Amino acid sequence: MGGTRGVALLALGSFAVGTDAYAMAGLLPGMGADLHVSVSLAGQSVTAFTLCYALAAPLLSAVLARWGTRTVLVAALVVFVLANAGTALTGSYAGLLGTRALAGAGAGLFVPAAATAAVALVPPERRGRALGLVLGGMSAGTVLGVPLGLLVAADSGWRTALWLITGLGVVALTGVAAALPPVEGAAAPSLRARLGALTRPRVAVVVTVTFTQTVASLGLYTYLEPVLHRTAGIDSAVPYLWVWGIGGVCGSLLAGTLVDRTGKPAALAVALLGTLGCALALLPWTGTVPGLVLVPLVVWGAVGWAFVVPQQHRLLARDGGNGAAAVGLNSSATYLGGTVGSALGGLALAHGLDARWLPLPAAGVALAGVLFHLTAVRGPARRDARAGRTTDHANGTGAAGGATAAEAPERNAP
Repeated sequence: MGGTRGVALLALGSFAVGTDAYAMAGLLPGMGADLHVSVSLAGQSVTAFTLCYALAAPLLSAVLARWGTRTVLVAALVVFVLANAGTALTGSYAGLLGTRALAGAGAGLFVPAAATAAVALVPPERRGRALGLVLGGMSAGTVLGVPLGLLVAADSGWRTALWLITGLGVVALTGVAAALPPVEGAAAPSLRARLGALTRPRVAVVVTVTFTQTVASLGLYTYLEPVLHRTAGIDSAVPYLWVWGIGGVCGSLLAGTLVDRTGKPAALAVALLGTLGCALALLPWTGTVPGLVLVPLVVWGAVGWAFVVPQQHRLLARDGGNGAAAVGLNSSATYLGGTVGSALGGLALAHGLDARWLPLPAAGVALAGVLFHLTAVRGPARRDARAGRTTDHANGTGAAGGATAAEAPERNAP
């Protein structure tokens, strides 16, 4: 019971982080007008958030490596709350960039620690569902937080929307500090442990594939409004953000159950990434039939968010400390991929690419990730299989050795 309650508290914190990360895009026009900068300059606050999530947070985690899991989670939420309050109060563009950078660092510190804690709080057979619930909290932030933030900003201004996010952070902070059960192990590996995890080939494959997925998915999400406008003549993207986010919540929750039931997170990750590529590739041709654009949109949201669950499950299947280090790297790759994807999408549009066709290169990146995964995994699996056959023949195991070798690719897939 305590484990279930703890996972729910972590999901609440993820909800606050998800709301903050994805609501900001809709607040940029109001921010720019209030701070007397262009929307494109105000948009650099999103870049500051994502870059600090990807780069600064692992360094902070390394500094806090000796702290316990619960202390790291509380510290991350304190930084997150103070940074969002600072954003709501700022009167300068420099203050906006600084506070968004701090918010990104707090968010990046919280999410991988929350994923590690969720796994530690439940029995092994429920780990996939626990991860799905925590990550489902982030996707729920896009379903409720993004439209709610836009509505609040339209009625009371963007600063009120930031105070709402700050309030969500305070509720999560209070719950984690007061009621999170004890968590065994440290959620903040050292910098050496993180770099060591990256040098392990199978971890590097998982993190690289995550990077390609987020270049495609989160990078394209930044330009969802112009894509929908050019594809289907849609003026307001808000209802479609709801659809995308609802798909994300369903995908996050169902992916955890699928991981637990099948026990094959690697195969599930490949299937989800391939489905993402197909959905994005179909998006430009959906404008001819009214409402048809909703189909690839909900599939995109579902598989895009579901993909994170088997990826983190694979990394946490390693031994405790190394698993936590790998999850931190994977979390950084997620937001670094989103930053790179947004930058590449902006360059493509600036050089004359019609926004209607922007999903096609994004689909290409996703499918390239599938090919990379299959190529990178098969080589080590075959070598392990050959080594298994050699060892078995040397030991005289005969037919039993052949069975072991045949099972090697699935067993050794990352």
